Amino acid sequence: MLYAAFILGLLSSLHCIGMCGPIAMMLPLERNNPVKKALQIFTYHSGRILTYASIGLLFGCIGKGFYLAGIQQRLSIFMGIAILAVVLVPEKSFSKYNFSKPVFKTIAVVRSALGKRLKNKNLSSIFLIGLLNGFLPCGMVYAALFGAVAMQNPFSGTLYMVAFGLGTIPLMSAVVYFHSVLSMPFRNKIHKIIPYTVACIGILFILRGLGLGIPYVSPSETSLFVMAAPNCK
Repeated sequence: MLYAAFILGLLSSLHCIGMCGPIAMMLPLERNNPVKKALQIFTYHSGRILTYASIGLLFGCIGKGFYLAGIQQRLSIFMGIAILAVVLVPEKSFSKYNFSKPVFKTIAVVRSALGKRLKNKNLSSIFLIGLLNGFLPCGMVYAALFGAVAMQNPFSGTLYMVAFGLGTIPLMSAVVYFHSVLSMPFRNKIHKIIPYTVACIGILFILRGLGLGIPYVSPSETSLFVMAAPNCK
């Protein structure tokens, strides 16, 4: 399922450009030194991916708890449905629950911390910008976290979020190097593809939980049990 996380990151990075793009474009980079600039961009992405990995570790631990409870396949189905809900349920349906208030408070705190670092060109500041950037609320990150839970162990949850983060690097780097590299018509076309991609990933998790006996896609319940069984030697 790591390939699915990478593809999700790759396609959702256009969505991320709206939230993280302005921050990436404001990075205090050495514009006249290509080597230093590349190192700074690498440091920024390293910070972001470390945050994703840490959150993936946490959510992988949650998934492990569900696995130990013996409900791993039902969890995979539930996470798949949750991923589909991110795409299919209209955003306005959630507005009456006032979820936006804590989200905007989080954004305000993170952006305040980011603002204090955007004037420093040292690598530690740029790394911290990446770390904080990873905590900004994002629907695509939420979808990836559902996948991390369904991976059912901390290590796989971490790898899932790292793969997601790696998928976001190409376009986020392009934004830093070439501010106008992506035309609005092109971005609009990709935005239309994103929901279908996320939905396919949700369906993959549902199939995985159903245990239909399809290798790599929907292994049987027995196969899952045998692969997960501890080595008692």
